[in-house]
Amino acid sequence: MEQPTKQTVQLKWYTFTITLILCFVTHVRSDGSDQKYKSGDAVPLYANKVGPFHNPSETYRYFDLPFCLPDHIKEKKEALGEVLNGDRLITAPYELNFLADKDSEVVCKKRLTKEDVTKFRDAVAKDYYFQMYYDDLPIWGFLGKVDKEGKSDPSEYNYYLFKHLHFEIFYNKDRVIEINARTDPNALVDITEDKEVDVDFMYSVKWKETTTPFEKRMEKYAQSSSLPHHLEIHWFSIINSCVTVLLLTGFLATILMRVLKNDFVKYAHDEEEADDQEETGWKYIHGDVFRYPKFQSVLAAAIGSGTQLFTMTIFIFILALVGVFYPYNRGALFTALVVIYALTSGIAGYTAASFYCQLEGTNWVRNLLLTGGLFCGPLFLTFCFLNTVAIAYSATAALPFGTIVVIFLIWALVTSPLLVLGGIAGKNSKAEFQAPCRTTKYPREIPPLPWYRAALPQMAMAGFLPFSAIYIELYYIFASVWGHRIYTIYSILFIVFIILLIVTAFITVALTYFQLAAEDHKWWWRSFLCGGSTGLFIYGYCLYYYYARSDMSGFMQTSFFFGYMACICYGFFLMLGMVGFRASLFFVRHIYRSIKCE
Repeated sequence: MEQPTKQTVQLKWYTFTITLILCFVTHVRSDGSDQKYKSGDAVPLYANKVGPFHNPSETYRYFDLPFCLPDHIKEKKEALGEVLNGDRLITAPYELNFLADKDSEVVCKKRLTKEDVTKFRDAVAKDYYFQMYYDDLPIWGFLGKVDKEGKSDPSEYNYYLFKHLHFEIFYNKDRVIEINARTDPNALVDITEDKEVDVDFMYSVKWKETTTPFEKRMEKYAQSSSLPHHLEIHWFSIINSCVTVLLLTGFLATILMRVLKNDFVKYAHDEEEADDQEETGWKYIHGDVFRYPKFQSVLAAAIGSGTQLFTMTIFIFILALVGVFYPYNRGALFTALVVIYALTSGIAGYTAASFYCQLEGTNWVRNLLLTGGLFCGPLFLTFCFLNTVAIAYSATAALPFGTIVVIFLIWALVTSPLLVLGGIAGKNSKAEFQAPCRTTKYPREIPPLPWYRAALPQMAMAGFLPFSAIYIELYYIFASVWGHRIYTIYSILFIVFIILLIVTAFITVALTYFQLAAEDHKWWWRSFLCGGSTGLFIYGYCLYYYYARSDMSGFMQTSFFFGYMACICYGFFLMLGMVGFRASLFFVRHIYRSIKCE
């Protein structure tokens, strides 16, 4: 029976993965509620969460604060991504029936106890906001305000709670198109002192007709990131990155092509004139350059994990470009990350096992376990710690037990089996490592090198250039992920990502050449570390962003920010390390294939 080729196995894996992801896309893509209404029909309004405006991870259930309770409390069933996003939707106390105007309707009359007043005052002092969803359209608002005018001592501040909410709703025929909520600045309750207060919570509703079609009702939220001054900055970022790429690639191409051409001419001339003449430069180590590195299993696992993360990133970009992640599509990104990561685990298993067997590794089962735990292990430990913190804070970021069970089942029934199947396919691919030169029995001694040719200085040099090509765009991504800014210009982000890959590949190839020219043949791990070092620079940017560009504070928000950003930067380290290694491997094979190696 004919054995399947490596290309056939890879094609089958990618076809299988793409098919599953397309099924997922057809399930997840929607434009919110598609409900049509008649006059007087009840339109679903759900209260979601409250929390400090500057701490996006620190959110609490809406009724953790002593608001008016509805007659019938009903929690909305949520998808996996919504739960991971910290959404906890529950019936709101307001009734906003279709086309039914209301003026100063009383929600409830409530006497706030001293404890209730303290809760509200602490919330107002921390700039708490509330979030609701009306027919799947988001509503934002603040709970109150702090009067600091003419007062320098915080103990003299006055705290006020808003008690009247105005809803302005736009409709087109039988569809809800837009909703705005604003608070009445004159309807205030003084909650400065610890004493009982009687409050009449009220709301008003005003319906207005609009010509905006239902299909375009979400464009309002996408336009904020497409404003002219924002687009100018994004295009400046692109131009900056392109100039960096052109200068770098032009410089490297010119230098490397000229140097390599001279090397090829020199080596060919040496072979014609004196075969016994001592070799120098990178040709001198042709018998060692393909000597397998130490810790082969770890390197193969890192290459496999990096390939999986790279594939996942490409699929995420495809979904973003086709419009799946429109603003306020609750939890779509988290759902996509979980599902696509699970479905691409076979690619990690296949790549790692195949490469490990090419390096003549024998314990492929241990390699497979290492591949499965290399990224998931640190992520799981980080999640356990941060989920414990969220539980201690009673925040909505704490995942319910049922959601944890679902994620475990996805890992046990999808991720792990696909990883094992991919590993078996990789082991049976029978691919051999393509080395143009034979490896000598004993390694040559590496000559003493200056300090700047050590691993850490080279990593710093390799990581700085790719980081400089993306740092402008990083601010907008951080402001979206760790703030309330909306990011929708995925096409520009994709261009920046491509530029990042190109710069990473080129700088790693250049440093690999200089390393080989210095007769240092241990390039395997160095190329991976240099490629991935951009992840360390991104984590360094996290420190700058947290302390200089944001107002985040508190133990929970700090731990969530640095904990999950460490996992994201580690993922970038693995992914870009794989790109750098693959580029260097292609380059090394190419130059040694071009000369005559004895």
